[in-house]
Parts: sequence; structure tokens; C-alpha cells
Amino acid sequence: MTRLTTVTRGLLTTLAALLTATVPTATARATTEPKAPEDFVALRSVDPTILQEMRYFTPHNFVGERIDGYVQPTCLLTRPAAQALHRAQRTVLRQGYTLKVYDCYRPQRAVDHFVRWAQNLDDQAMKGEFYPNVDKTRLFTDGYIAEKSGHSRGSTLDITLVRLPAKPTRPYRPGEPLVPCFAPREERFPDNSVDMGTGFDCFDTLSHTLDPRVKGVQRANRLLLMDALEDQGFVNLAEEWWHYTFKPEPYPDTYFDFPVSRKSLTHRH
Repeated sequence: MTRLTTVTRGLLTTLAALLTATVPTATARATTEPKAPEDFVALRSVDPTILQEMRYFTPHNFVGERIDGYVQPTCLLTRPAAQALHRAQRTVLRQGYTLKVYDCYRPQRAVDHFVRWAQNLDDQAMKGEFYPNVDKTRLFTDGYIAEKSGHSRGSTLDITLVRLPAKPTRPYRPGEPLVPCFAPREERFPDNSVDMGTGFDCFDTLSHTLDPRVKGVQRANRLLLMDALEDQGFVNLAEEWWHYTFKPEPYPDTYFDFPVSRKSLTHRH
């Protein structure tokens, strides 16, 4: 009996020591997430009128699940980019529209998530909507997926126009039938944005901003967005009508990895 008690006491002492050693480590891990530099802001604190539909916080994206690093559905940007976007919003409001962002700052861990997904050729759950005509083996070669993204530098965003008064976009229901992102507007997912000829994140050459096949109202809508943003210092990525970067970038060579969350900001507003 004494021997058992001694053994038991020894085991309990060892277990207590292990618990004591692991608790601080777990706590340290929970509090060591990187923070944003001081000049990052929440877009809502600069312009609360710009709509936000943060797609990578939801499963309605080409991966089909919430993307790593998106803790809250909020747009974070460098202050100069947010202020320039505010000026562009004032322009489009006078014309009866509002801006809507789909994505803003994107942490490197989210980009890594995209890369892992692209390398898994068996996962093609969202192909029917986002890349119906693209073989998944070509996502890197064709430039749809890369190991680095300008979004991680904090001055790049994905954006569209919504006609006022803005109607809500219904929630995406996982597992619902998928319609190609380049189908006629009345057939594809009912986004509340104006008709840009394709949906957001459409992996297709029809998404090229000035593709000659996009004409009429669709082309006019793309040019309206481009004019409003370029007037404030944004530069469009020619392959994606929704993708703009504010120039000059405060962090042209830095790829951040703090989570998309207001807690990541040094100064919360």
C-alpha cells in the first residue's frame, strides 16, 4: 500500500509539472499572433458607407470553405488606400452607386491555403461556378494562383459597384447548384452588384478588364469603376476587373501575416 501511494504521488507530481510547463506555452501561443503596423485601419472607420461582402470569410469562394486567417468579415487596409477609397466612394455616390469590397488585406496564411487547395487536384467542389473552363492542373501556370499576393501588402483590394438603393445579396447555401461565373447575370449567383460580365473571382479570360467580348452595359460598368478608382491613385490588374492596388504602396515589398480581425490593429476605432 505504501509503495502504491509513493508511486501514485510520483506520478501526480510528474503530471503537475507537465501541466505547469504546458499551460504557459499554450497561453504564449494564443497571444503571439502578429499585429498590423500602426498605419493599417479598418475601412469601416474611414468610410462606413462602403459595402463589405468579405467572401473569404464565407464558403462562397473557389475553395468552398472559410479561408485561413479570416477571423472576422472586415476589410483592413493601409490608411492611404482606405482614404483614397473614401474619395472614390464620394465620386460614385454622386452617380447613384456605392462601392462594395469582396476582399482587402489578405494574410499570407490565406495565400498558403489557396496554394494547398490548388495542389489538391481531387478537390474540385466549386469548379462549376469559379473555373468551369480551366483545368485545375493549370491554375499556377495560367496565373490564377500564386505563392504571394499583393493583397498581403495591405493596399490591394477586390471591388465592385452596386446600384443604389442597394439590395441585399442572399446568403450562399453550401451544396446549392453551381452556375458558371460567366453565365448571363440572371442565371448566375444573384450578387447585388451591377453586371460586370462575370462574377467575382471568375477564373476565365472574360474577367480581363478590357476583354473585347465584354461590351455594352457590362463594359461601361467596368470603365465606370476603373475611372473612379484610377482618379484616386488605384491601378487595375488587367486580368481581373475587380482587382486594384493603391500606388504608391506604403509596403511594396512586405507580405504580412496578421489575422483579418480588428484585434490585429494597433489602434482600434
